[in-house]
Amino acid sequence: MNRLRSAAVLFTLLGMVPVVAQASGIPARTLQHEKIEWTWSDRPEQPDPRLPNILLEGDSITRNYYDQVQNLLRGKANVYLFATSLSVGDPRLGGQIRDYLSARPLKFAVIHLNNGMHGDQYTNDEYQTYYPELLSPIKSLAPQAKCVVATTTPVLKDSPESPTNLQINARNTIATAYAMQVACALDDQHRLMMQHQDLHSDNVHFGPAGAAIQAQQVAASIEAMLSEGAK
Repeated sequence: MNRLRSAAVLFTLLGMVPVVAQASGIPARTLQHEKIEWTWSDRPEQPDPRLPNILLEGDSITRNYYDQVQNLLRGKANVYLFATSLSVGDPRLGGQIRDYLSARPLKFAVIHLNNGMHGDQYTNDEYQTYYPELLSPIKSLAPQAKCVVATTTPVLKDSPESPTNLQINARNTIATAYAMQVACALDDQHRLMMQHQDLHSDNVHFGPAGAAIQAQQVAASIEAMLSEGAK
């Protein structure tokens, strides 16, 4: 099979050394590690050069509905995936997205972003300060791509292992405001899945039925962008 799947623990890249990063005009911050860190990418086995290319960028929530979005957009678009455990606030996130886009000579028509479930070590103020880093690599390396920002789905119950629903609500407010500021479309996955809390497979992820519901709305948001671009 030519299907590309890659999962990598990033400790070897970082040398297990705490990092303090400072971007132009942005305060310095201390890198917060998770116990396990990973990246994961996937692509169509046989992309159709006649179809537009779509990128789903996010975390394990995105990974969870990716296959179903692929199926829903079959014959309409080539759907690619780049998922990572890094969160908004992590100084490495923008670099990872930049590296992914630089390594692929593809023109993406739509990029759908869903980063919000990881990184509860970062404060909401940090999340707001660094949210532009999620989109800046896309604006510079894929300026033709229309962007869709998804809100983060609710957790089943508050837990030390995941963000609380209060924190998720605050971050969704930040993401929604920024999406409007930079003219990105909004995919309100949080509002959608608040109606389906019974479909969780664990505290964070949804089972196949829930993922199917998510995928339908993701695919619809992408098709809306493709239709808008075709006008």
